[in-house]
Amino acid sequence: MTFVFAARARRLVLLAAGLSALIAGPALAEDRRVKIINETDHTIVQFYASNIGQNDWEEDILGTDMLRPGASVTVNVDDGTGYCKYDFKAVFSDGDVLIRQGIDVCNVSVYRYTGD
Repeated sequence: MTFVFAARARRLVLLAAGLSALIAGPALAEDRRVKIINETDHTIVQFYASNIGQNDWEEDILGTDMLRPGASVTVNVDDGTGYCKYDFKAVFSDGDVLIRQGIDVCNVSVYRYTGD
């Protein structure tokens, strides 16, 4: 009798562990790191990424750094909200500002700013 109970308990534990892995798997798999590549002729002096549910831009991700032409940086835009869609704002040394809306950072791992 004890052996049957122990075997059932073990199966329940394994089943629960398997179910929790299935449930947590997709949430943990969402990688919100994006490699930003500057393929323009001007330095990116500020870069912002805010989820589409925000009404304002978050802090400048580059801080005191800059992204020179030909350079790249990998940023983690995960703000803990679970959003996958983000708006990007790049401010360039020549004064240009480029805003790109609705970028799915759960599916895009590289984003290029080009001179086009």
